[in-house]
Amino acid sequence: MKRSVALATALLAGLTSVGSPPGTALADGGGPGYHDDRKGGEHHHGDEGAVFVQTNKAEGNTIKVYDRDEDGRLTKAGEYETGGLGGFTIGAPLDALASQGSLIYHKGLLFAVNAGSNTVTVFGVEGTRLHKLQVIWSGGLLPVSIAARGDLVYVLNAGGEGSVQGFELHKGRLSRIEDANRSLGLHNGNPPAFGTAPAQVKIDPDSEFVLVSTKGANVMFSYEIGRHGELASNPVISDAGNTPFGFTFDTEDSLLVTESGANAVSRFELEDDGTLDQVGPSVPNGQQAPCWIQRVGDYFFVANAGSSTISSYRVDDDGKLELVRNVAADTGGGSIDMTAKDGFLYVQNATAGNVQGYEVNEDGSLKLVTTVEGLPKFENGIGMEGIAAS
Repeated sequence: MKRSVALATALLAGLTSVGSPPGTALADGGGPGYHDDRKGGEHHHGDEGAVFVQTNKAEGNTIKVYDRDEDGRLTKAGEYETGGLGGFTIGAPLDALASQGSLIYHKGLLFAVNAGSNTVTVFGVEGTRLHKLQVIWSGGLLPVSIAARGDLVYVLNAGGEGSVQGFELHKGRLSRIEDANRSLGLHNGNPPAFGTAPAQVKIDPDSEFVLVSTKGANVMFSYEIGRHGELASNPVISDAGNTPFGFTFDTEDSLLVTESGANAVSRFELEDDGTLDQVGPSVPNGQQAPCWIQRVGDYFFVANAGSSTISSYRVDDDGKLELVRNVAADTGGGSIDMTAKDGFLYVQNATAGNVQGYEVNEDGSLKLVTTVEGLPKFENGIGMEGIAAS
């Protein structure tokens, strides 16, 4: 595919490292058996765990914890303060942080962004109990997304020029990696407008690149990762469709990207040099504002915020992306971020102030098994955002 040469030149001209910190300081769900080369996991139930929901409250961010039983049902198990503040982007219609991955579970730890205070909180997880281990500066303004793989963690900051900050994870604590802070050169305000804020950061399965999606610029950045987690001075910048938002990998070198401006999903190949090449045409779903994407085995579920629906896709044996169901579920509540575990899909509904859990059947259909209410509803420009499962 053609790359945005003019845009790339303009963006690269503005790329600079963010300055020194102030004085104060992944997961795909299991599901139906997937093609052997796609590492989708097995479809099984019977395991218990937890679902974590970030309230993103401006007066004090918290994490609500729900016990998850073997049938996927959720029950309240506690609420924990992060030690930071929730935040927002300007003009967000129902998703305050305008991002995917603001809360992630990794290696027995929970990582939460505190967008309003420019920090990240690390919790130790013991069942449904959380233990606050660290609150650390995010390396920029308005952190909205976190990626982790192995002992590397990268945080996406959406405010101002936007930036990525890399950290090394050791014994439950993060330490900043020298030469791993890179500006995106977006020249936004702080907080940024909803439509121009970057949406997600993720590490590819081979830990060779850090990828960032940008909505307003219609491109994705690929930063090569150095030997010690440092990032290349300049990224490779590739066209990524109309308003790229959430993305996830379906193989080690290919990924699916939601195009919220085109109401579609596209598949891209990640080349050895970090370039993204589109594979086949974009596949529309007939819904409004598809932004978040979550894999469960063979299937990829997309949350359509404007339609309050969930669509399902899959990649066939020939690598062709196809729409399975344009409406796999009608949530009725402003669907935003999602997570999955043990064959269950959990959907965060911002305007309804609830989380719904669905059992994913072997044909990709969804069966509602649980709903938990009493979460902060989106109003006055801010609401809950961020969900993860163990």
